[in-house]
Amino acid sequence: MQLLGIGSRINHSEFGKGVVTNVTSKHYWVTFIENGLETIDIDADFEVLDAVEGEVDTVSFSEVEQSLVTILRRWSDASSITAIADKWKGGQLILSPKDTNLSDKEIPIATFFHKIVMVRDRIRVMEQKINSSKTLEDQDKIDLQQYITRIYGSLTTFNVLFKNKSDQFVGERSK
Repeated sequence: MQLLGIGSRINHSEFGKGVVTNVTSKHYWVTFIENGLETIDIDADFEVLDAVEGEVDTVSFSEVEQSLVTILRRWSDASSITAIADKWKGGQLILSPKDTNLSDKEIPIATFFHKIVMVRDRIRVMEQKINSSKTLEDQDKIDLQQYITRIYGSLTTFNVLFKNKSDQFVGERSK
Protein backbone atom coordinates (compact mmCIF):
# COMPACT_ATOMS: atom_id res chain seq x y z
CA MET A 1 0.00 0.00 0.00
CA GLN A 2 1.28 3.44 -0.97
CA LEU A 3 1.44 6.05 1.82
CA LEU A 4 -0.06 9.32 0.63
CA GLY A 5 1.72 12.59 1.26
CA ILE A 6 0.28 15.92 2.33
CA GLY A 7 -1.59 17.57 -0.53
CA SER A 8 -2.88 14.28 -2.01
CA ARG A 9 -6.47 14.47 -3.27
CA ILE A 10 -8.91 11.67 -2.45
CA ASN A 11 -12.57 10.80 -2.93
CA HIS A 12 -14.12 9.10 0.12
CA SER A 13 -17.46 7.27 -0.20
CA GLU A 14 -18.93 8.97 2.89
CA PHE A 15 -17.19 12.36 3.05
CA GLY A 16 -16.64 13.14 -0.65
CA LYS A 17 -13.60 14.86 -2.14
CA GLY A 18 -10.84 16.16 0.08
CA VAL A 19 -7.16 16.88 0.52
CA VAL A 20 -4.76 15.14 2.92
CA THR A 21 -3.47 17.78 5.36
CA ASN A 22 -1.60 15.58 7.85
CA VAL A 23 -0.41 11.97 8.15
CA THR A 24 0.16 9.93 11.31
CA SER A 25 1.19 6.30 11.66
CA LYS A 26 -2.47 5.18 11.57
CA HIS A 27 -4.51 8.05 10.14
CA TYR A 28 -4.85 10.65 7.41
CA TRP A 29 -6.22 14.01 8.40
CA VAL A 30 -8.29 15.08 5.42
CA THR A 31 -10.06 18.37 4.80
CA PHE A 32 -13.16 17.55 2.77
CA ILE A 33 -14.89 20.09 0.54
CA GLU A 34 -18.33 19.56 2.09
CA ASN A 35 -17.55 18.00 5.47
CA GLY A 36 -14.54 19.89 6.78
CA LEU A 37 -11.71 18.17 8.65
CA GLU A 38 -12.07 14.43 9.28
CA THR A 39 -9.62 11.77 10.43
CA ILE A 40 -9.72 8.51 8.46
CA ASP A 41 -7.74 5.29 8.83
CA ILE A 42 -4.80 4.90 6.48
CA ASP A 43 -6.29 1.63 5.23
CA ALA A 44 -9.81 3.10 4.79
CA ASP A 45 -11.63 2.57 1.50
CA PHE A 46 -11.22 5.66 -0.71
CA GLU A 47 -10.20 6.57 -4.24
CA VAL A 48 -6.89 8.36 -4.77
CA LEU A 49 -7.46 11.20 -7.24
CA ASP A 50 -3.97 12.71 -7.12
CA ALA A 51 -1.19 11.16 -5.04
CA VAL A 52 1.61 13.30 -3.63
CA GLU A 53 4.71 11.40 -2.59
CA GLY A 54 7.56 12.46 -0.38
CA GLU A 55 8.37 13.14 3.21
CA VAL A 56 5.27 14.23 5.08
CA ASP A 57 7.13 16.17 7.76
CA THR A 58 9.02 18.49 5.41
CA VAL A 59 6.04 20.76 4.71
CA SER A 60 5.04 23.58 7.05
CA PHE A 61 1.43 24.07 8.10
CA SER A 62 1.20 27.37 6.22
CA GLU A 63 2.42 25.66 3.02
CA VAL A 64 -0.17 22.93 3.49
CA GLU A 65 -2.88 25.48 4.14
CA GLN A 66 -1.99 27.47 1.01
CA SER A 67 -1.81 24.28 -1.08
CA LEU A 68 -5.17 23.17 0.27
CA VAL A 69 -6.83 26.48 -0.60
CA THR A 70 -5.36 26.35 -4.12
CA ILE A 71 -6.42 22.74 -4.71
CA LEU A 72 -9.94 23.23 -3.36
CA ARG A 73 -10.45 26.35 -5.48
CA ARG A 74 -9.21 24.52 -8.58
CA TRP A 75 -11.27 21.36 -8.13
CA SER A 76 -14.44 22.66 -6.48
CA ASP A 77 -17.39 24.65 -7.77
CA ALA A 78 -17.94 26.00 -4.27
CA SER A 79 -16.77 29.55 -3.74
CA SER A 80 -15.96 28.94 -0.09
CA ILE A 81 -15.48 26.04 2.26
CA THR A 82 -18.23 26.00 4.86
CA ALA A 83 -18.41 23.45 7.65
CA ILE A 84 -21.58 21.95 9.03
CA ALA A 85 -21.94 21.91 12.83
CA ASP A 86 -20.61 18.66 14.27
CA LYS A 87 -23.94 17.73 15.90
CA TRP A 88 -25.60 17.49 12.46
CA LYS A 89 -22.96 15.33 10.74
CA GLY A 90 -24.55 12.09 9.54
CA GLY A 91 -28.04 13.32 10.44
CA GLN A 92 -31.25 13.15 8.44
CA LEU A 93 -33.84 15.81 7.64
CA ILE A 94 -37.28 14.18 7.78
CA LEU A 95 -40.29 15.82 6.11
CA SER A 96 -43.54 14.29 7.37
CA PRO A 97 -46.77 15.12 5.52
CA LYS A 98 -49.95 15.70 7.51
CA ASP A 99 -51.67 12.95 5.51
CA THR A 100 -50.57 9.71 7.23
CA ASN A 101 -51.24 7.78 4.01
CA LEU A 102 -48.25 9.51 2.47
CA SER A 103 -44.69 8.51 3.29
CA ASP A 104 -42.02 10.66 4.89
CA LYS A 105 -39.22 12.13 2.80
CA GLU A 106 -35.74 11.70 4.29
CA ILE A 107 -32.81 13.81 3.11
CA PRO A 108 -29.27 13.65 4.51
CA ILE A 109 -28.69 16.89 6.42
CA ALA A 110 -25.32 17.26 4.67
CA THR A 111 -27.13 17.34 1.28
CA PHE A 112 -29.63 19.91 2.54
CA PHE A 113 -26.81 21.97 4.11
CA HIS A 114 -24.86 21.94 0.84
CA LYS A 115 -27.93 23.36 -0.96
CA ILE A 116 -28.30 26.11 1.67
CA VAL A 117 -24.63 27.04 1.28
CA MET A 118 -25.01 27.15 -2.53
CA VAL A 119 -28.01 29.51 -2.15
CA ARG A 120 -25.98 31.72 0.21
CA ASP A 121 -23.00 31.80 -2.16
CA ARG A 122 -25.19 32.68 -5.14
CA ILE A 123 -26.89 35.48 -3.23
CA ARG A 124 -23.44 36.84 -2.35
CA VAL A 125 -22.43 36.78 -6.03
CA MET A 126 -25.66 38.58 -6.96
CA GLU A 127 -24.95 41.16 -4.25
CA GLN A 128 -21.44 41.75 -5.64
CA LYS A 129 -22.78 42.13 -9.18
CA ILE A 130 -25.37 44.65 -8.02
CA ASN A 131 -22.81 46.67 -6.07
CA SER A 132 -20.32 46.73 -8.94
CA SER A 133 -22.89 47.45 -11.64
CA LYS A 134 -22.11 50.47 -13.82
CA THR A 135 -25.65 50.67 -15.22
CA LEU A 136 -27.72 50.66 -12.03
CA GLU A 137 -28.49 53.97 -10.33
CA ASP A 138 -27.35 54.32 -6.71
CA GLN A 139 -30.94 54.29 -5.44
CA ASP A 140 -31.63 51.06 -7.38
CA LYS A 141 -28.55 49.49 -5.78
CA ILE A 142 -29.79 50.52 -2.33
CA ASP A 143 -33.27 49.11 -3.02
CA LEU A 144 -31.89 45.80 -4.30
CA GLN A 145 -29.46 45.59 -1.36
CA GLN A 146 -32.41 45.97 1.03
CA TYR A 147 -34.15 43.02 -0.67
CA ILE A 148 -30.99 40.94 -0.33
CA THR A 149 -30.75 41.84 3.37
CA ARG A 150 -34.36 40.64 3.81
CA ILE A 151 -33.51 37.41 1.98
CA TYR A 152 -30.62 36.83 4.38
CA GLY A 153 -32.98 37.54 7.27
CA SER A 154 -35.44 34.94 5.97
CA LEU A 155 -32.64 32.36 5.90
CA THR A 156 -31.37 32.91 9.48
CA THR A 157 -33.45 29.90 10.57
CA PHE A 158 -30.76 27.71 9.01
CA ASN A 159 -27.90 29.29 11.00
CA VAL A 160 -28.12 26.38 13.46
CA LEU A 161 -26.54 24.17 10.76
CA PHE A 162 -23.33 26.21 10.45
CA LYS A 163 -20.25 25.27 12.46
CA ASN A 164 -18.77 28.78 12.29
CA LYS A 165 -20.76 31.89 13.21
CA SER A 166 -18.91 33.84 10.50
CA ASP A 167 -20.60 31.65 7.83
CA GLN A 168 -24.14 32.32 9.07
CA PHE A 169 -26.84 34.43 7.45
CA VAL A 170 -27.26 37.95 8.84
CA GLY A 171 -30.43 39.91 8.17
CA GLU A 172 -31.26 43.46 9.17
CA ARG A 173 -29.63 44.38 12.47
CA SER A 174 -31.56 46.12 15.22
CA LYS A 175 -30.87 49.79 15.42
